[in-house]
Amino acid sequence: MTAATLHGSSDSAQGRARPGWLAWWLLIVAAMVVLIVAVGGITRLTESGLSITEWNVASGILPPLSEQAWQAEFAKYQATPEYRLEAGPAGMTLADFKAIFFWEWFHRLMGRAIGLAFALPLAFAWVRGWIPRGYHLRLVALLALGGLQGVFGWLMVRSGLGGEMTDVSHFWLSIHLCTALVTLAGLVWTALDLHALDRDRGARPAILRPLAIGTSLVLFVQILLGAWVAGLNAGLASNTWPLMQGQLVPEADMSRGLFWAVTHDPFLLHFLHRWFAWIAFAMLLALGWKALAREGNAGKAVIGLAIGQVLLGIVTVLSGVSLWIAVAHQVTGALLVAATAASAHAIGTRSTPGEA
Repeated sequence: MTAATLHGSSDSAQGRARPGWLAWWLLIVAAMVVLIVAVGGITRLTESGLSITEWNVASGILPPLSEQAWQAEFAKYQATPEYRLEAGPAGMTLADFKAIFFWEWFHRLMGRAIGLAFALPLAFAWVRGWIPRGYHLRLVALLALGGLQGVFGWLMVRSGLGGEMTDVSHFWLSIHLCTALVTLAGLVWTALDLHALDRDRGARPAILRPLAIGTSLVLFVQILLGAWVAGLNAGLASNTWPLMQGQLVPEADMSRGLFWAVTHDPFLLHFLHRWFAWIAFAMLLALGWKALAREGNAGKAVIGLAIGQVLLGIVTVLSGVSLWIAVAHQVTGALLVAATAASAHAIGTRSTPGEA
């Protein structure tokens, strides 16, 4: 086979590629990820996450369909520390159990739906030759992240089923949430690369600029702190702002060392999440301002969402972690991750082959 034949075959494969179709598909999946983050927030805030004590990929699709089946599920939940130490003494009934079961079941159902919404079109596009050269591995990596998300979700639930734990591990909660948001960022970034390729078949993938890397790292730390605050119910450590219990810096338990306090003490974590937010806010504004010149909508979205997220964070505290305000805070955080990815992509776009 001659070099000309190989080149012609490569051009033919690229000619069959449908980057525009793939871009829209990835954005739809990204929207589904934002939705599942919202449902995950509701599941956590309503203490529903431990209501299903098993991980049945196929049989778990359907909820209990008879009174006997409901009683069996309730019996499994009654064996958990959460029921024995909290829900049971509080007088939980079967009707109460059905309410929390719904959110965990729906959360898992959405996870399955997202997996199918990604895997089936990916397989179809692969067979049809619609995936452009250089994107196969990236799409497989996103699929793997989605699979890991399911595994991490179960490990998170399992962490709350033994011993005297009445909640899931805040570490597994943070892994579960951060994996979802990293996947979301990857979906948005890849969709934008494909969209650029659809407009110009000579377009190259965007690169991460130093400002984008710095902002992403700071935002990651802030999200990590937020996940720990959520997992430890540290949002309830104070319902005043800017002071906590009448002072700027709250008293923290340092008896087991600084590292333990930073990763476990609810008062210190609340304080860190509250004030590190301003560093993240400044970085996000800088990124948004830089992106305005390249892609105005992405820059405006980052700036607007950053302002909204700060305000929602304050209102969440003042409301005593009201359910729907807290959910809005989590959803806005997910949207902010997507907008950050879009802005980072905008400033990393290489418009000419010679541009670094």
